[in-house]
Formats: sequence, C-alpha cells, structure tokens
Amino acid sequence: MIIVLKSGASDGEIADVERRITAMGYRPHTIRGQLRTVIGAIGDDRGKERLRSLESLETVESVTPILQPFKLASREVRSANSIVRVGGVVIGGSKVVVMAGPCSVESREQVLEVAARVKAAGATVLRGGAFKPRTSPYAFQGLEEEGLKLLAEARRETGLPIITEVMEPDKIDVVAEHADILQIGARNVQNFSLLRKVGAAGKPVLLKRGMSTSIQEWLLSAEYVLSGGNPNVILCERGIRTFETTTRFTLDLNAVPVLKKLTHLPVVVDPSHGTGHWEYVESMAMAAVAAGADGLLIEVHPRPEEALSDGPQSLKPDRFAAVMARIARVARAVDRDV
Repeated sequence: MIIVLKSGASDGEIADVERRITAMGYRPHTIRGQLRTVIGAIGDDRGKERLRSLESLETVESVTPILQPFKLASREVRSANSIVRVGGVVIGGSKVVVMAGPCSVESREQVLEVAARVKAAGATVLRGGAFKPRTSPYAFQGLEEEGLKLLAEARRETGLPIITEVMEPDKIDVVAEHADILQIGARNVQNFSLLRKVGAAGKPVLLKRGMSTSIQEWLLSAEYVLSGGNPNVILCERGIRTFETTTRFTLDLNAVPVLKKLTHLPVVVDPSHGTGHWEYVESMAMAAVAAGADGLLIEVHPRPEEALSDGPQSLKPDRFAAVMARIARVARAVDRDV
C-alpha cells in the first residue's frame, strides 16, 4: 500500500506513521519529496485492508494499493527517476554513463592499459571481471581476489570507480571491499539468497537481465535488493535468448522504454553481450542511447584476439574512442550528454 502524507507533515508525524505501519507487520519505506512524503508499506497483501485505517490520521492524505507485484521498484511508489551516485558519477541523470573495460582481468598490464585508454575516451566507470561465470568448467574462471586487487590499483591510477561481478553470497564482502558497484550477472538474476545479501551490502547493485527472464521477473528480482534496504539498483539489459543465431543474443531495446514506464530505476544497456560481435556494438550502443538508456556497458580489450574470454565482442581502444564520439552525437540529439 502507498500512504501519502499531507503537505507539511513533520518528522514526528512521519515517524508516528512509520511506527504504526511496523506495528501492523509491514516494513515502511519512506520517500520524502519536495511537496509530499510517501510511505510504501511492504508486506503480506492479505492484510492490506488493515492499513486503510491509517486514513483516519489527520496527517494522512490517502492510502491506496500498489497494483504492480514489484512494489518498491514501481513508479506507483516513486514517480521521479531514481539517481544512483558512485563517487562523482551520477547514473540516471541527464548524462549517459559509459562503463567500459575488459570482460576479464587478465594481468596488471592489461587492466592498467585499458583503464587509461577508456578514461581518455570518456568512460567514467571501469568494468572488469575477477570472478567469471563460464558455461564450460574448463574455460578461464578469472583471477579472483588477485583480479580485484588489480582493479583497485587501476582505480587508484585513474580515479575511475569499479564495477565487477559477485557470484556467491560468501564472496560479497571481499568483492565489496574492492568494488564500487556490485554486478549481478544474467545467470544469477534469480539467485534470491545472493540478491538478499547484496541488498544488505551497502553498495550500488547493477542487476543484469537473465537470458530467459521476463521484465516482470527481472523487476521482482530487483525487489529483493530494494526490500533489503538498498535503494541503489541499476537495471542492465544484455540480450535475451530467442530462435535467432546470427547474434549471440537478441538485444531487447524494447525493454528500455518499457522499463522507463514501469520503474524509476536507472536502465543501462550492454551491447557487447547483447550481440556477441564487436562490429555490431556501435550501432546497438547508439540505438540504446536513442531509446533512452541511462548508460552503456561496453567491453574493451587492447588485443581481443588474445583475450581469455569474449574476445569477439570486445572493441579495441581506438575503436572504442571512435564509438564514444558517435554516441556523444546521438546523446546530444536526444537532449542528453556523455
């Protein structure tokens, strides 16, 4: 249920409503706006009629049900776009944020070279995998904690915040110690024990869509993180599995405007995984910006032919710089910036 308080409600009155919601067995999630304060009461829908009694309070303007199954992610609870801040980087604002770097951290020289090159081209977040989920158990699995330390060194050298994937609940603490954004990969989008724990980790979370996950299922996965007390969730469209085999996946750019209608959370697009081929990344990156994406996740490697993972979809640094220039022109055309 959504409890809308009257304009001018004091801190004490807000706290009183929160206390009453808690006493009824619900969790209050308070959003303070410029004109109104809205409290989402999250819990078992079967007892929601009890919450209607709050309308008798002088400070309460209305109590209405949340129609979407995803409560905290819904625009019914928050109509304004959410902003996720990572240091000086703002995700969900007027600027399209580009996160770029190698699929896997392979060596100190590789990650430092890529970090310097993507920063020079205009990227504001460095991506890189330390723990790598691979389809084959014989494929390169990442440098693990050593890779995290190399990413942290690249951050010290360049000032770029770090995004990297966490795969297991018991690895959250060590990844959060080094990373600025915790990425939940497509294979873990419905790993609910992992989602609950990253919700309590205190770091922004980028949640990738699963290859066979509907938008509603994806938003319900985001709900696990949000309900754990973490409001800083970023959604990432990275392609879904269809009958088409020409590309690695089918990049669902429909998802961008659909999500913008349904949720207040920032939306990022990964054209590298979405296509699986470097020559299509530029077109899909520009299309994503035109569709309204708040950011891009792009793989960059100095020598893709030698990459230990996902070389065919990685851009060389010079190509990435050219793509950034074209993305910037598209962004300006739709009243955004890069």
